[in-house]
Amino acid sequence: MRTVQDILNSKTKSLITIKPDTLVYDALQMLNTVNLSYLVVLEGDEYKGVFCERDYSRNVVLKGKTSHTATVAEVMTVHLPFVDVKDTVEHCMNVLNSHKVRYLLAHEGRNFKGVITINDLLRQVIDNREGVFD
Repeated sequence: MRTVQDILNSKTKSLITIKPDTLVYDALQMLNTVNLSYLVVLEGDEYKGVFCERDYSRNVVLKGKTSHTATVAEVMTVHLPFVDVKDTVEHCMNVLNSHKVRYLLAHEGRNFKGVITINDLLRQVIDNREGVFD
């Protein structure tokens, strides 16, 4: 069975990061430029959270904030489930389902390695459909 490390190795785009003090407006522009749904928030080399389109709609628009004054740190998602690079795709799917999230944080020991998305897992299922579907 394929592992988190296999998924990370197969991802074509490198990890796109942003600083916590970045304005939401600039983060949205970056999301548009790189054509991703999330950015990893780092302070130096330390993982702080994930900023995604859902954070914008729920924590900026619905809370009456403005993207020109709010920072990523004010609206980002900070609590996401962790998976180990040795965990299987099936395990990841179960974690996503049980936590009702779209992103998982991949770690090797205490080291942050990347993000596994629901789309990454769907690609794995589609690419290996003969082993999943009859």
